[in-house]
Formats: sequence, C-alpha cells, structure tokens
Amino acid sequence: MNAAARRAAPDFQPFAGQRLAVVGLGRAGLPSAHRLIGWGASLLCWDDNAASRDAAVAAGLPVGNPAEVEGFPFDALLLSPGIPHIRPKAHPAAVAARAAGVPVLCDAELLYRAVRASGSQARFVGVTGTNGKSTTTALLHHLLDAAGFATEVGGNLGPAALGLPLLGDDGTYVLEMSSYMLERTDRLRFDIAIQLNLTPDHIDRHGDMAGYAAAKAHVFDNQTSGDVAIIGMDDESGARFAAGRVARVVPISGKTAQPGGVWAEGRALRDDAGVIADLDAAPALPGPHNAQNAAAAAAAALALGLTRDEIAAGLTDYPGLPHRQERVGTRDGVLFVNDSKATNAESTAPALASYDRLVWIAGGVPKQGGIAPLAHLFPRIARAVLIGQCAPDFAATLAAHGVPHDILGTLAAAVPAALDAARAEGVGVVLLSPACASFDQFSGFDARGDAFRALVAALPETV
Repeated sequence: MNAAARRAAPDFQPFAGQRLAVVGLGRAGLPSAHRLIGWGASLLCWDDNAASRDAAVAAGLPVGNPAEVEGFPFDALLLSPGIPHIRPKAHPAAVAARAAGVPVLCDAELLYRAVRASGSQARFVGVTGTNGKSTTTALLHHLLDAAGFATEVGGNLGPAALGLPLLGDDGTYVLEMSSYMLERTDRLRFDIAIQLNLTPDHIDRHGDMAGYAAAKAHVFDNQTSGDVAIIGMDDESGARFAAGRVARVVPISGKTAQPGGVWAEGRALRDDAGVIADLDAAPALPGPHNAQNAAAAAAAALALGLTRDEIAAGLTDYPGLPHRQERVGTRDGVLFVNDSKATNAESTAPALASYDRLVWIAGGVPKQGGIAPLAHLFPRIARAVLIGQCAPDFAATLAAHGVPHDILGTLAAAVPAALDAARAEGVGVVLLSPACASFDQFSGFDARGDAFRALVAALPETV
C-alpha cells in the first residue's frame, strides 16, 4: 500500500496498541481525544471541571483520573498547554507521569508522528516568539494557499493540531507554537523553525527569562543541516538563538539590513537579490512589527519554493487577523482599527507606532505598569477616549504628559465620541488598542473586539 492509500485507509491506526492519557478537554483536548481514538489509541480522559467531564462522557469518551491509576501505565500524557506540568504547580497527572518516566506531550507532537507513520514527508513549519506569531503563522499560510500550495494551519492559532487532516508529500503544515507547547515536544522536527522575538512573558510558568528562552528554543530541536532556522534580529535575543544552530540560519528584521536574510528598508521588503514587495501595498500589515512578521513569512515562503511575485501578491491581499490591527470600517474618511488583542502596554506600543496621528480608545482592567511605558508614543495621540475600570488612572498619566482625553466609561459611548474627536482634530485613524484586559465589561478580548466592530458598523455613514 502506498503512502496516499495508507492515509486514506479507514483502518489507518498509527497509535494502535498505545495507551494514552488525555488531560484537559477544552479547545484542543476534546478533538484530540476523538482523533486519537479513531487512530487506534486506548484513552483515559480527564478534566478537572465536572461539566467538561460530563460532556466527554456524553460524547462517548472514556473518563477517569489517570493520576489515580497505580503506576501510571500509559505510553504518554497529552496535557492541555494551559495546564502546568512543572511550574507554578504541576498537575497531579503530570506529577504521576514524570514519576513513571512517561513523556508529557502536546498534540502537535502526535500529529507529526501520525503524518510520518502515514509515509508522508509533508513539511512542518513552526512559528514562535513572544509577539507576532499569530500574524506570521496566518500570513505564511495565506501566502502558501494563495499560491496554490496544499497547506493547513493550526496549533496555538486556530484548529488544534490533531484536528488537521493528513497531508501528502506536497503538503505544508504551518503551526503556531507557544512556549507551553514547545516544552512538550519530543520527536517533532520543523523543516522551517521561526523564532521572532523574546520579551518577558510567562515567567511564572518557566521560572525566569532563561527558562522562557529555553522553552522557545525547542522550536529548533531535531533540525538538520537541510532545515532552515528563521530568526528575528530586532532584539538582543536573536544572536543568542542563532548561535550554534545546525540548520541554515536566515536572519530577518523589520528595520535593519540582514545580509543573507530578509528585511525591511522603510516599507520595502527585500533580500540580497533586491525588493520583494512594497509593504505600503499591504494595508493589513502596518508598522515595523508587521514588517518583521512579513520578513519572516517571506523568508519561509522563499524556502518553500514560492516565487517573489507570488509573495508580493499574497502580502498585498492578506486580510489580517481579527482583533489584531483589524481594519473594521471607515466613516467620513476616518479609519477604525480593532486591536482588541492588545491587553497590555507592550502589545499596544506597536499599534500606536503604526500611525502618525490618531484618536486612541483605551482602558479596561489594568495590567502592571499601566500605560506609562507608552509615554514616548503619546505625541502621536490627538485625543484619548478612555473606558473601563482603569480610566481614572490612565487619565492621570495622560494629563501628566499633556495628552487631551475624555473618560466615557463604556465602549458604546466611546466609539461615536472618538469619531467626533477625529473629525474635530482632522485625524484619519481611530484605534482601539486597550492596553488592558477586558473582563470588567466583556468576556474576553474577542468579545470586546466584536462589540467594537458592531459599533463601528452602526455608525451613520455621514453626519
């Protein structure tokens, strides 16, 4: 039986004879459990939430706490990425697995094993970094898809890895890999590994910055000299990640020349051979941070065989991701941008830096440090419109720097007020980039962004 027939065969069971524990039955865990059963594994599933366990029982999954099974007699533990296996407090199932010498894995690892068991040599691209990995993942998938390549996208972005279909030798998986996932890989080898940047994050999970960097570096595990390591050079971590790589290193940057790599000079994306694309023609990719994302995606696309023209065309019509500098509408020449995903000052900074002059909607549940780290960008703000719990504190910071502002309280009040302010100031952009969590008024950043989009749609076309 050839590889294609083996993948299509109803009895393809790459995990036959293996006993796996699955803990965490949410977005990734539940579809993974169903897929693993279909692929022949014997499972025991668990979730600490009783309602999730009940839903699993109703779906016909075998439910029981693997931590309570003597000797932990499993071949692997598939642990949901958000559940710690070491810090800050290891889940009991992870404690039992480690005591028994059983590997703790993520679903991308099991997808890789299944693909290789099918005989397919489909390529795997892993994308990580503190910021920009979702955009880079989605952008690379878009470039491949628009050029007619067989490709699937998932992981930390979109569908769970084990929910993706099996691809043949001509296929490419583009997987966003969080540090939580990367520390649970084993045999997984990325033909192309992308590390964008590194700033402090998830320290409670990884112990310190060295631990966080070590988790990110797992994206390069198992690479050979025929593979590619694409590494962002716009922060000091780049040189450290590049040192000692077995794979061919391709440096990328959103602002400085990188001989042998891909970089942006202003808004011109280029490599040693010349200009690849004009990023001014790519409206969904504003700012230097997106120039770096575009450089990473273009470097990967070139390594995968796309032409320069195909890359330029794909960058131009890339639609962007929801809630990440998403252009949601225009009223009287004023562009409304939904950057609700920006839940702290660090993630708001690139959005503010993308526009010369704007009206800024900000606020919600504050993060440590508030908006003081954004002071160098305050001259770009014609007026701020503040909402949510932190509005008085944000107002005090803005007042100390002479930034005009209004406290409106709710997003529903802020959107029309921001349009009025943009008209009065002659400003062409209203940016929702809250620098705050959303939980005082919304269930999450996505609900906040959806509400913003609906409020903009409801604005009258003209006054």
